[in-house]
Amino acid sequence: MFIKNAWYVAAWADEVSATPVARRILNEPVVLFRDERGSAAALLDMCCHRGAPLSCGKVVASGIECGYHGMVYAGDGACVHIPGQVHIPAKARVKSYPLVEKDTLLWIWLGDPAAADPSTIVDYPFHNDTAHWPHKHTLYPIEGSASLMVDNLMDLTHLGYVHVSTIGGYPQSHVDAIMDTQPTETGLKFTRWMLDSLAPPTYKKAVPALADRIDRWQEFEFVAPAVVLQWVGAIDAGTGAYDKGKRDGGFSMRIFHGLTPETETTCHYFWSTLNGFAPNDPQSTQKIFDEVSAAFREDQYIVQQQQMRLKELGEDALINIVADGARVHMRRVLERMLARETQVLA
Repeated sequence: MFIKNAWYVAAWADEVSATPVARRILNEPVVLFRDERGSAAALLDMCCHRGAPLSCGKVVASGIECGYHGMVYAGDGACVHIPGQVHIPAKARVKSYPLVEKDTLLWIWLGDPAAADPSTIVDYPFHNDTAHWPHKHTLYPIEGSASLMVDNLMDLTHLGYVHVSTIGGYPQSHVDAIMDTQPTETGLKFTRWMLDSLAPPTYKKAVPALADRIDRWQEFEFVAPAVVLQWVGAIDAGTGAYDKGKRDGGFSMRIFHGLTPETETTCHYFWSTLNGFAPNDPQSTQKIFDEVSAAFREDQYIVQQQQMRLKELGEDALINIVADGARVHMRRVLERMLARETQVLA
C-alpha cells in the first residue's frame, strides 16, 4: 500500500515542456505537461472517450490533445474541445492532480485533493542559490522499492563496502562514527562524525589540497514519506570542524534525494548534487556530479539485487542490528502515516 496524502516529486521542472511526459506514480498512470502560459499540470493518463493514453497526444494552445480522436483537456482535467461537436458533456473530463512547482521540482499529490496543502512541501532553497550552491540533477529509474532506497540512505555503514572506490572511505571509520540522532515532526535527523579518518577517493579528487586524514561529517534529514536531505563534507583533521563548528575551507556538498514510488517494487530516484567547495568552477560542479553518479550506480545495483531476492524469498527472516537505528525509526514513521491514512479511509 502507498501513503497517498503526501507530496511526491513528479519530475524535475525542466523535464516538462511542450511535450507530454508519461510517468507512473504510486501505480497510477500520470501525464505531465505545460500549457501555453508555461503552467505545469498533471492528469490521469487516459482519455475519457476510448481510453487512449493522453501522453500519446500533443500539447496545444488550450491543453493536451488526445492522439486518438483529438479531444482536448485543460490542466484541470475538463474537456474543452471535441472535434465536430459543439456540446461538451459534463462527464467529459479526466482526473487531475494537485501539482506545485517549487525549487526546480514539480510536486504531486495523489491523495484527497482537499488535504493538499502546498505549505507542507519540503523547502529546498539551495536549488535556487546558484551563486553559492550550483547544482546538477537527474533521475534514475530503480528496479527496487522507494522504501528500500530510503533504507539505503538511512544506513551509512554500507558506504565502506559498496562505495570503496568512490565516496565510501574505509569500513571501520563508518562503524566507529560518532552518531547523533534526533526525531523531528516530519521524520528524523542524524549527524555522523568520522574524526581523523582517511579521505575517500571522491573527496581527494574534488579537493586535491585536502589532507590525507580528515574530520568528516554527514548530516541527513528524512522528511516522510520519501525525501532525504543530505549535507556532507570534511576539513583537515584536528582543525576545528567537530569541536569549534569550523566547516569552511575543505570539501562541502549537499545532495537532494527524492524517492517516488512507481509501483510497490520500483521507484523514481530524483537526485541532485550541489557544489559547496568551488561554486565558481563549473568543472568542479560537473566533476562532483560525475563522481556521485558513479557511487549512486553502485547503490542502484545493490538495491536492485536486494529487491530481486526479497521478491523471491520475502522479508520474514531478516533481522535488525545496532546500525539500523535510523532506518528502523524511519520505517516506524511510515507505518504510523499509513495507519492514520488507512483509519481515515475506513
